[in-house]
Amino acid sequence: MANAEKLALELAMRLPDRVQRLLAGRPVVVDGLTLATDLQLQLRLKRLVHPRSAETRPMAEGRRAIALDTFLVGGNLPVGGVRDLVAGGRPARLYVPTGAPDTGPLLVFLHGGGFMHGDLETHDAPCRFLAEHAGVRVLAVDYRLGPEHRFPAAYDDALAAYSWVVEHAAELGADPDRIGVGGDSAGGNLSAGVAFEAARRGWPCRVQLLIYPATDARRATRSAELFATGFYLTNAYMDLANRSYATSDADLDDPRYSPAYAEVPDGLAPALVFTAGFDPLRDEGEAFASRLAEAGVRVEATRFPDQIHGFLNIVGVGHSSRAANRRIAEALRAALAGPALGPTLGSGREVTDG
Repeated sequence: MANAEKLALELAMRLPDRVQRLLAGRPVVVDGLTLATDLQLQLRLKRLVHPRSAETRPMAEGRRAIALDTFLVGGNLPVGGVRDLVAGGRPARLYVPTGAPDTGPLLVFLHGGGFMHGDLETHDAPCRFLAEHAGVRVLAVDYRLGPEHRFPAAYDDALAAYSWVVEHAAELGADPDRIGVGGDSAGGNLSAGVAFEAARRGWPCRVQLLIYPATDARRATRSAELFATGFYLTNAYMDLANRSYATSDADLDDPRYSPAYAEVPDGLAPALVFTAGFDPLRDEGEAFASRLAEAGVRVEATRFPDQIHGFLNIVGVGHSSRAANRRIAEALRAALAGPALGPTLGSGREVTDG
């Protein structure tokens, strides 16, 4: 059934733009931004076929729903090599791009999912895409999830895995001077935490790749109000995430939970921050980018105005999300494979149309 649904979605996404527009309906414009036609159609089809979202289901069923969502949009992407291993006591998966040299740059990748959903499988496709298009090794880490394992379990796992990578770089074919950390949503949150701790402990960290990161669990932002429902990620989902991961309300203000409240350390790695226009997390991600830049960190911030939360996973269907992901891969390639950039060199923040 899932394979048939995947094929149907792929066929729908290959339709001419004018046909997709007819099927999707009138353009959706919010906050002066217009939602990409192919994403509008994807959301409409999802509501028709799967009207119950993950946050309305029991945890195990919600996890299966997220896994199905990512399977449908991930495609079948080739990559040079894939190897499962254990990093810092956690399951991990190493992706090696086609034609990679024996030693090269490596990104430690931490998946999204609200600290309660997601695993190596849900983010297999975007990790393959990043590895091939950026030309860097990607090591995805499967950290512990709530409610079975509450805060700071995921944070601790992320640090342990990164520390292990630094110590075992040679085994992974990683150049120790070109190791970075990155992730999406909750994974962006954890990646920021790893980058902060790397600066404090003197671990090498070339770049932090933060894709629509969750940075402030209080979420008192305009984008959280504007996009509370209707654009895949909902405020109800984020409320469930907090209830599932936090041990108490006080955790939401802990810098390890909300990096927006962390003191910016000296020597923090440059940040690549990518946000989506139609995302409740948009404003907190952009505020975090501004805060880093004001602290003297080199920041390149890009908003994809027509995208939704979760576009990182959409690498197998449509065209607008894949174009955004190619931009991310190009930036990652430049940051990890190119000459090193000092953490304060050319500090600044740029929001572009993608």
